[in-house]
Amino acid sequence: MEDAFDPAMTRMAYAAGFWVLLHVVLAGSPLRWVAAEKIGEKGFRALFSILSLVGVVWLSVAYRQAISAESFYGIRLVEPWMLWTPVILMVPAVILFVGSLTQPNATMVMGERHLTEAEPARGIFRVTRHPMLWSFLLWAIGHFVANGDLASVFLFGSIMLVSAAGMGSIDRKQARRDPEGWRRFAAVTSVVPFMAILAGKNRFVFDEIGWRTIAIAAALWIAMVALHGPVIGASALP
Repeated sequence: MEDAFDPAMTRMAYAAGFWVLLHVVLAGSPLRWVAAEKIGEKGFRALFSILSLVGVVWLSVAYRQAISAESFYGIRLVEPWMLWTPVILMVPAVILFVGSLTQPNATMVMGERHLTEAEPARGIFRVTRHPMLWSFLLWAIGHFVANGDLASVFLFGSIMLVSAAGMGSIDRKQARRDPEGWRRFAAVTSVVPFMAILAGKNRFVFDEIGWRTIAIAAALWIAMVALHGPVIGASALP
């Protein structure tokens, strides 16, 4: 196991740890409100944005180094069918992602202003109130399954953890900022996709999502598949 902790893999572990601590501890715990009181809400959001950018760059650079021939450490076999997992899961992931950007989003930064709208949950938000985080989670799950090395466990595992934990964290923040508006929004939405619809609290309205969203998502999926090889260094298709 010594080879797993060479300098590149150690940096990967630190980068993943930083990403989790940044989102789960700094942004997702009471420490967030303490920090915001000290430096102001705008100051905290600016600081968090900078630290998030640092985290993304650190993860990207560390992962590149940790999957090099010198540092690569496999921990499980990857069956041929597993290679299709990210290709398939990226279909709903890109639809959720695009949908989260084409409708008023009450769960994004500064999105609490949308809680006061007459119908705050429209389009993809009728499906889940966290479509963007679900898109990241599905992306991470797909790539976690398709990669059997330790560096991928650190990278995709940390993103999975942050995405899943972020849903509850955002719920608590928005409920604190606008208790009544959030109560109305949460009453007709669900964290788990389609649960509010199945429970009769909402309904699926395809026209609110629209073919434009589907077309943009399809174009994004095709672009990601086409560019995966040149940019990442490995084909997206098995």
